[in-house]
Amino acid sequence: MIMYFDFRTYGRMFRLALREENPAGRRRLLFMLLVIVPIVATVNAVCFFLDGVFFPGLRTIEVRTPVFIVGHARSGTTLMHRLMSADGERFSYFMLYEMFFPSLLQKKFIRFLAACDRRWLGARIEQRLKAWEDRKFAATQDMHRTGLTAPEEDDFLYAFSCASGFWIVLLPYMGQLDFYYVDERPVSERRRLMRFYTDCVRRQLYLNGANKIHLSKNPVFSGRVESLIETFPDARLVVLMRNPYETIPSLLKLMQMSWKYRKWDEAQTNRSLRALAEQSFHTYRYPLEVLARHPEVKQAIVDYRELVAEPRRVVQQVYAQLGFPVSSAFDAVLQAEEQRARAHETTHRYSLEEFGLKGDEIRTALADLFERYRWDDEASQGTTSAAGGSHAGQR
Repeated sequence: MIMYFDFRTYGRMFRLALREENPAGRRRLLFMLLVIVPIVATVNAVCFFLDGVFFPGLRTIEVRTPVFIVGHARSGTTLMHRLMSADGERFSYFMLYEMFFPSLLQKKFIRFLAACDRRWLGARIEQRLKAWEDRKFAATQDMHRTGLTAPEEDDFLYAFSCASGFWIVLLPYMGQLDFYYVDERPVSERRRLMRFYTDCVRRQLYLNGANKIHLSKNPVFSGRVESLIETFPDARLVVLMRNPYETIPSLLKLMQMSWKYRKWDEAQTNRSLRALAEQSFHTYRYPLEVLARHPEVKQAIVDYRELVAEPRRVVQQVYAQLGFPVSSAFDAVLQAEEQRARAHETTHRYSLEEFGLKGDEIRTALADLFERYRWDDEASQGTTSAAGGSHAGQR
């Protein structure tokens, strides 16, 4: 059981760091690459290897019928994931903190420390961590709710392997670094990447219950749908579709805020935003194209408007399409969600022009999808509601 590390991307990031003109940014990145990444990656690799020694039963764990929720960022993937993860009897998933410590040994040790904190210290450490995460994620909580113990994107598993889209959140190097177009990579490289992912999922199932089904939500996995099907032939796919006048500028605003907060060069930021907009068109089309080539894969295409209006009905429909029954306990959760959904409304508004985009550019690139989902009925060209409708904080 070998830890994965992307040495080629690590080398590219190191070269970019050396050429970085922002002194503070250069020092920050070099410190991450020369100190933090090697230390954490080495510890993770040792613990990952020791899992096979301390937990021999791990070898018998199989990943069966995993469910992958994909779609453009800000399209409702987080909302869909949150709703389905409430079906705790059926699904297993990663919490944010667990992905920075991919080893089973690490996870069990952290859970042991948490139990000691609750028993002997009155949960003081837990309270301090909660206060820290409230401060840390305060700026973006209204756009994307985040927490150390909240379900999160599996892509974070690759953070200290230098293969995660997490790095793009920190660095405006779109076009120079690629963590998205995985299906276009050589077969051997793709399989090595996915083998590590499979090993991580097996560890999580060992921890949460071998009889459970892994549930994953990752917008960045939209670029590796073929690899997911190749790795997990019995996988189920859920694709979220939402008006791109809403999702694209919302994502760009989120990234712009992240890069501005870290004081990156404005010209470099603008180039990366443009590259991210181009990638957005691929994100809308590619999962549908792959699924059209694989009609044998159980799949569900979800319209975001229907999800926020009638979450119970939509989730029940998704379960039917994926071949899962809805338990009475989970149905009660969905009924409560239906009431909560109707009580929430957003206030965020962003314009396409703010990012050098025009409505007709998006309309032309995704013309057939506009026709299919009648998105022209929602907004006039050039104006967008980036998080219009319910659940503004759900991505």
